[in-house]
Amino acid sequence: MLQEFLYAKIHRATVTDANLDYVGSITIDKALLKESGIKVNQKVDILDVNNGERFHTYVIEGEENSGCVCLNGAAARKVQKGDLVIIVAYALLDENEQKYFAPKVVHVDKNNKIVKV
Repeated sequence: MLQEFLYAKIHRATVTDANLDYVGSITIDKALLKESGIKVNQKVDILDVNNGERFHTYVIEGEENSGCVCLNGAAARKVQKGDLVIIVAYALLDENEQKYFAPKVVHVDKNNKIVKV
């Protein structure tokens, strides 16, 4: 049986922009994607620490080392620039994988630079 588990998390990233005019998604700095293992087009949950919003979207790659965390389209209405968010991805694991898998948690500073993994 497959069960859903935490795969990766970018913890307390700062929203750098909210762009209503884009079709949809979250743009994330390529360096954060590489370190976390979160992939382009992967479904993620966004948890807004400031207002309690929780919603799904998908990932697009932002410029590497830019610190970009931008919510686009309809999701831009759920956050404000400067909000702290937790970006979470999940994976389906079988019972054997569950025994050995450890999620990747990336902690960032106020400029979305990696401080701890």
